[in-house]
Amino acid sequence: MNPMILPASQIRLVTQFSRMAIEAQMVIGMRMAGMMGLITQSPGEPFRMIAEKQAAASEAMFAMASAGMRGHSTERMLSAGMRPYGRRTRANSRRLTLVK
Repeated sequence: MNPMILPASQIRLVTQFSRMAIEAQMVIGMRMAGMMGLITQSPGEPFRMIAEKQAAASEAMFAMASAGMRGHSTERMLSAGMRPYGRRTRANSRRLTLVK
């Protein structure tokens, strides 16, 4: 097997992580702009920013543990663990970039 060619499961994992990382950077930028007063931001946004991280972390740990107990591969465990974060970054990206 050529060491430069990744299996499909690893390509999906890299793609999932890359999309989530790009969306997270957009969310960080939009929230920073809101904190600096450059764009309007809902009053509860700073609290929401902290609270959703706690929920995502516990969901991610549960998803990884569940996948591991079902005997899934490492790639599937990591993918399950990233899914809660991915859902939140995608939702935040859409919500924060809406033109008001």
